Amino acid sequence: MTRKEVILQAASRLFSDKGFKETSISDISEVTSVAEGTIFYHYKSKEGLFLAILEGLKDEIVSGYDQYFQEKKFASGLDMVEGAIGYYLYLAGMKEDRFHLLHHRYPYELAAVNPVCREHLEAIYNCVVDIFEQAIRRGQKDGSIGPMPARKMALILFSMVDGLVRFKTYNLYDPGGLYNELISATRRMLRKTSSYQPLEKSGRNEDLKAEPLDGTQ
Repeated sequence: MTRKEVILQAASRLFSDKGFKETSISDISEVTSVAEGTIFYHYKSKEGLFLAILEGLKDEIVSGYDQYFQEKKFASGLDMVEGAIGYYLYLAGMKEDRFHLLHHRYPYELAAVNPVCREHLEAIYNCVVDIFEQAIRRGQKDGSIGPMPARKMALILFSMVDGLVRFKTYNLYDPGGLYNELISATRRMLRKTSSYQPLEKSGRNEDLKAEPLDGTQ
């Protein structure tokens, strides 16, 4: 492991455990035995270090899913959805510190004023939602998934899965204990036999849609 990787790993753990604002560069230096000057040489600032962690997580998620889908073969789009869900839970368990960071308040406060942070966060979430959407569209083509708005359903599925990860983040519940129920619910939602009927638009409901992180259009 390179010195930069050691710094990133330690910073991820400290930011996750203590919080970004509560963690100092001296804390990271003490844990890694790397001089503060060397940390600043590599990352310029604590914020720059945090952004490097987000960028690394984004790259790891993208490359991880790419490798997973190269190695796995799915009989249908519905099977692919289930695989994508399982792999997200696997990643969240393997990279617990970094996923924990995504559930802190600070990244979203920073994203409101820092376009690079916002870009990294959107890339992380869009990567997973895009994969869910692609699997749903494949299932609609092969007949394993019924007609429904693929993007909206992908967002709903991601919200369900990431919600379970948040249970784990805050030590409320082990998502593995709900995995079978999650997959059963997913099948009921997506199977061709299900009847998708959108609610009638009325009042503010007709304006509801997924928005960017800062709420701008």
